[in-house]
Amino acid sequence: MSTTSAPRSLALRTWLRGAGLALFRQLAKFGVVGLTAYVIDVSLFNVLQYAGDPPLMADQPLLAKVTSAAIATVASWLGNRYWTFRQSRRPRPWRELALFVCMCTIGLGLSLLCLAISHYVLGFDSAVADNIAANVVGLAVGTTFRFWAYRQFVFTHVNLLAPEPVVAGTSER
Repeated sequence: MSTTSAPRSLALRTWLRGAGLALFRQLAKFGVVGLTAYVIDVSLFNVLQYAGDPPLMADQPLLAKVTSAAIATVASWLGNRYWTFRQSRRPRPWRELALFVCMCTIGLGLSLLCLAISHYVLGFDSAVADNIAANVVGLAVGTTFRFWAYRQFVFTHVNLLAPEPVVAGTSER
């Protein structure tokens, strides 16, 4: 190993460690916002589907899921815009919200697909089966898609006034 490659290797490892830490922090914030939205979504889904006599949306699991997801989406956008992705939020919030809702709709579609297959194709129509299909399997698939889509398409604004994050051990040349 040459003497010039050793400092580059160290700089690369330091940069990767810093970038990994930044990504971990962003994932953690995304997780907290997502957990909050999840609680809103699941709670409202179950209230609409099963609370009351008769329940407001009895035997309408897809409509209950769309309603609960729509309300949770607004809460999620606010949390992600003002906390998780605050340094890359767009200057025009309505455009950002439209992109966010579009990506959430695709994520919701993935969750609904899981619920529809479980409920209507496989015949698992109990409260537990609906919750597992929509709020465990569907959530995992939809969340993975949404994190990727938010970073790629929604929160992509470069704020030139915000200070650059400093990573220890790096320098400009």
